[in-house]
Amino acid sequence: MILMALILGFPANETVIPLIIMGYTAKGTLTDFTGYAELGGLLTQNGWTATTAICMIIMTVMHFPCSTTCLTIKKETGSLKWTLLAMVIPTICGILTCAIITLSRCGFV
Repeated sequence: MILMALILGFPANETVIPLIIMGYTAKGTLTDFTGYAELGGLLTQNGWTATTAICMIIMTVMHFPCSTTCLTIKKETGSLKWTLLAMVIPTICGILTCAIITLSRCGFV
């Protein structure tokens, strides 16, 4: 669900969390939560842990930019290479950071 939301959030990164919520509730619209406890309950019912939440925050910040930013990078640099690097480098950094956090919380690092 998280990977699907990250991919579908490419046009606008701010839609990633709402996409996850809509996927978990299996509704076509956002659910109105009365508080954070209700949202936390939804996430824990779907297997989220503290590590999942931390890694989701990191990946929300450290992943490929939105499509408009990618188009602007392409236009400003005139290079597909720099556009792809601007997408790949933060994504790899986010994945590696999440892997280190997950491994350290599991006692492997």
